[in-house]
Amino acid sequence: MKKFAVLLVVLSLIAGVLAGCGQSKSSSNEKQQSQEVSKDSSKEKSNEIQKIKDRGKILIGIFTDKPPFGYVDENGKNDGFEVALSKRFAKDLLGDESKLEFVPLEPENRIPFLQSDKVDLIMANMTVTDERKQVVDFTNPHLKVAIQILAKDNSKITSVDDLKGKKVIVTKGTTADIYFTKNHPDIELIKFTKVTESFQALKDDRGDVYVNDNLLLFDFVKDNKGFKVLDIRLEEPSPIAPAVKKGNKELKEWVNQELSKLGEEKYLHKLYDEYLKESFGDNVKNPTDVIVEGGKWE
Repeated sequence: MKKFAVLLVVLSLIAGVLAGCGQSKSSSNEKQQSQEVSKDSSKEKSNEIQKIKDRGKILIGIFTDKPPFGYVDENGKNDGFEVALSKRFAKDLLGDESKLEFVPLEPENRIPFLQSDKVDLIMANMTVTDERKQVVDFTNPHLKVAIQILAKDNSKITSVDDLKGKKVIVTKGTTADIYFTKNHPDIELIKFTKVTESFQALKDDRGDVYVNDNLLLFDFVKDNKGFKVLDIRLEEPSPIAPAVKKGNKELKEWVNQELSKLGEEKYLHKLYDEYLKESFGDNVKNPTDVIVEGGKWE
């Protein structure tokens, strides 16, 4: 009986050792598979530019109703400051400025289009905010902007407090919309999807003022008598930057390097003279009040 008991103990110990080896081997295999998956995932993320090259074109989201940044000209062609910059990106990335597809956007669908891979890059007057940085990645900036108020020449408004009891027109998804919703929920907002609709609503007296990026408002007053941009900045100037999908570090870094390279030839100054100077007139004293050459925010 004693021998039999000893034999059982020995067999039990051998079974335990074998089980431990099996678990160790299984754990080792799982760890190796996990590392391989991680490597594959990392490799996939690092091939974003190669995907664009394999496709043969870059998908860039733009505005079509925001002159002088993105609009459709009299010949039905996309044009504007950000459109021209997008073409230069395509030329330097793919060797031909025509190797791109412009995807029309509205302010409220910019982020969803990026998240669903309908675009690789957003070039649609997108102001950098802390909220947006949670869901997309911004490159270095190419423009700077402030939120201001567009009103009729006879307007008596001198501060944001004067907007209480007024109807304030905003475009959905813009920083102006976000600003009032967050900071002044007591002010009535009249919201429209398109910038053109918002401007028309103000002309038709469906609201007392229209609030948006001052760069767009400056262009509007140039061709529309009877309106003025009030000398009230709702916030300090903020950067406007291209945006990529969250985690797309490769394309983000490429754009940053491209902006730096273009800064050496003062390329944004050239685009300013071509697209912005006439539109802004005396409202902008210095091009650097609007453009951020080389992506260097100061």
